[in-house]
Amino acid sequence: MTSPTASPSPGAAGLDIPEVSVMPGGTASTTLTVRNDSDIVEAYTLEIVGDCASWSTAEPARVSLYPGTSETVTIHLAPPRSSEVRAGAYPLAVRVLPTEHPEAVRVPETTVRVEEFRHLRADMVPRRRRGWLRGRYQLAVRNEGNTPVRVGFTPDQPGEELGFDFRPTTQELAPGEAAHVGLRVRTGKPVWFGAPVVWPFTVVVAESATTGDGQDRQDELGPAAVQPSLDVEFVQIPVFPKWLLAVLAALLALILAWLLLVRPTVRSAAKDAANDVVRPRPTPGPSVPGQDEQGAGGGADQRPGGGTDAQPGGGTDTQPGGEKGPGAGGEDGGDGKARGGGTTGGKEQHSATLDVEAPAGAVGATPYKVPKGKMFEVTDIVVSNYQGDEGVLTIHFGNRKITTIALETFRNLDYHWVTPIRITENATVRAQITCAKPGTPATGQRAQGCHEVVNVSGLLSDYR
Repeated sequence: MTSPTASPSPGAAGLDIPEVSVMPGGTASTTLTVRNDSDIVEAYTLEIVGDCASWSTAEPARVSLYPGTSETVTIHLAPPRSSEVRAGAYPLAVRVLPTEHPEAVRVPETTVRVEEFRHLRADMVPRRRRGWLRGRYQLAVRNEGNTPVRVGFTPDQPGEELGFDFRPTTQELAPGEAAHVGLRVRTGKPVWFGAPVVWPFTVVVAESATTGDGQDRQDELGPAAVQPSLDVEFVQIPVFPKWLLAVLAALLALILAWLLLVRPTVRSAAKDAANDVVRPRPTPGPSVPGQDEQGAGGGADQRPGGGTDAQPGGGTDTQPGGEKGPGAGGEDGGDGKARGGGTTGGKEQHSATLDVEAPAGAVGATPYKVPKGKMFEVTDIVVSNYQGDEGVLTIHFGNRKITTIALETFRNLDYHWVTPIRITENATVRAQITCAKPGTPATGQRAQGCHEVVNVSGLLSDYR
């Protein structure tokens, strides 16, 4: 469009821009006519400024004009479909800067009207809820349009078994604003037994407008902004689960089996046992001649002395003096200790105590040599670290290393073997310590060196 008047400034351009309307997500264009009213050839640079600059372009962005000529520049508008581009009027300005006469810059302006669009996004969390009588949901709503809206919520169900409560019932949303709405769903009556019952329902989110008389009316959104209905389910679970019925049935069956089968049998057996206890003994009849002679001596199959299968002296398989004989099966061999002489089956209890000492930073060892012709069967080891020394203790049985222990981990320690460890003649039991740091005994004064006591016990037998 050509300006009706020329600019009095040298090099200035005649400018005019018509108004334009545009829908977010679409495109629109307007024109700007640049005329050179000077007497020299002039180049003009066009730059769009203002709120529309981020989504507007000028084509071409630079023009060169002879004196008295003009050229039309197209301004393209492409606002994004976003809630950040609000509906309403926006100023559009184009800075036209002459190259030869920059002081003659012109900034023509016009108005761009951004049209309204509505877009709601909603989601229900969770989509499936379980409960006895009621369930709670969260409805997330976001206004992705470019104009403020007031939304309402409409539940829909095939029947009338459910009750719905939205809090709040309506919600005001600015462009780009999100909100959470609570929904409570309640059933009319509980399900006592059986399988869970599924109640499907839908929730429709629609824009709510207010008329002039203050009454609300529900307007469905336009085709480009329709929010599909949300499919939701409420699963009503029974108060008593199915497995409880099976348990109750099994328990009832056990009770009936007890009353009808087991209890009568037990009572009959108890009655028979009681009758056997109280049954009267038979009365002795007249004596038979010769019976006394047959029973002389105190009973059947008796030996002199009055005992039943007894030896002389009246005991049961005993020796004179009241002690049990070798075949009596007494305590001999029960705990591995011989009675009286400390021997068991040709083996005798044996133990050796090893005192091991070493100064700090040194190594000390104490051996014990098994006597010639003997075998030492070790069953127990007791170690005492009464000073609380720090270091390492190693125990050897012959050429075998039995264990290595850190001294700082114990004060008293014992080992026991069910199967003895055999050490043959002339072999040694050796305890060795590496003293890192002497401890402090009960006297309260730190010791000069480490001192451990190792007791080794077991059975000593002849070596064959």
